Amino acid sequence: MDSRIAAAALALAAGDPLGALNRVALRDDPPALALRGIAMAQLGDFIRARALLRSAARAFGPREAVARARCLVAETEIAFASRDLGWPAKTLDRARATLEAHGDWVNAAHARYLAIRRLLLIGRIDDAEQALAGLDPTPFPPALRTTHALIVAGIAMRRVQTRPARTALAQAAHAAQRAGIPSLRAEVESAAQALHSPAARRIARGEERPLLLEEVEALLASKALVVDACRYAVRCAGTTVPLARRPVLFTLARALAEAWPADVPRDTLIAHAFRTRHADASHRARLRVEIGRLRAVLGAFAGVTASGRGFALVPHHAREVVVLARPVEEKHAAVLALLADGESWSSSALALALGASQRSVQRALETLAAAGKIQSLGHGRARRWMTPPVPGFTTTLLLPSPLPVD
Repeated sequence: MDSRIAAAALALAAGDPLGALNRVALRDDPPALALRGIAMAQLGDFIRARALLRSAARAFGPREAVARARCLVAETEIAFASRDLGWPAKTLDRARATLEAHGDWVNAAHARYLAIRRLLLIGRIDDAEQALAGLDPTPFPPALRTTHALIVAGIAMRRVQTRPARTALAQAAHAAQRAGIPSLRAEVESAAQALHSPAARRIARGEERPLLLEEVEALLASKALVVDACRYAVRCAGTTVPLARRPVLFTLARALAEAWPADVPRDTLIAHAFRTRHADASHRARLRVEIGRLRAVLGAFAGVTASGRGFALVPHHAREVVVLARPVEEKHAAVLALLADGESWSSSALALALGASQRSVQRALETLAAAGKIQSLGHGRARRWMTPPVPGFTTTLLLPSPLPVD
């Protein structure tokens, strides 16, 4: 490696892409192309960066497998940064295996962290946690230790565990300070802001107020009966009844919880659960059936009693009934929640993260764009969607898939 390539690599490691380009901008040899690609990625020109890295990978000879693997890992990182999450996992695994076989443990670990961050971003928290358990960040440089701590914090926040999240964020801040990379410090600060922004809304007795993540944790640990509209479940005293696959029952439970301790008229419940304005005898018969099913699933900690005009929720032991709702609720709130991170997303990545069809996501994007809430960049397969972050709100609890339609 000549002195200019070495100096450019050091500049990139320190987060100085312009300093790197000053040294290799006019060179077209494979190492220079790779470094130029990484520099362009740090400057935000992902299309040009990807083209340069692919050119470098093709230009490296058959005996330079490590260099080609590094180019592939860098290209995968660009895909992650541009929220193009559909990359082949096996290709990244092969590149990681090549790096490990040749003793490049740092870049191999970087490849592992990219795969874990993708799992976390698309909501596969258990898989991300399992993959992270096999990594010890102690021998890694500060930048990778920062990444490790950020992943730990992200998992803890999605588990609604604020103390481990704060500990991990403090470790990330310390490691980022040692790394001396401004963009890394900014990423840590952005992650820490989620703990100081409303993560959900508390609705009880006709009133609502925003909750921080630690307040959400305290509510879930309390003796209150909580209808969790973020995860589509009913919780009480450590017992959880999941209702994500039973949307009618969840809708009825939420309506009854929001009205508690009062009852809810039958016609109101029918309108909410069956999405009709004109109730007839068949709707009322179906309501009785669904109320019976709700009594059965909530039997351990609550009952549903009939009144003269409707039904009311009656907890067995809890003294309070609370609805835990998302900070923002509208037709396409889940799409907005993902776009609120300020990054540019492809429609395919949004579909993957939401567990929905790409066409459904495209229709939602078109509706939001027509309303002026989001904007698109590029055309065709390079088209990306983004929106400025919603001030004062975090998307931590907005990762579960939308409630299915019965």
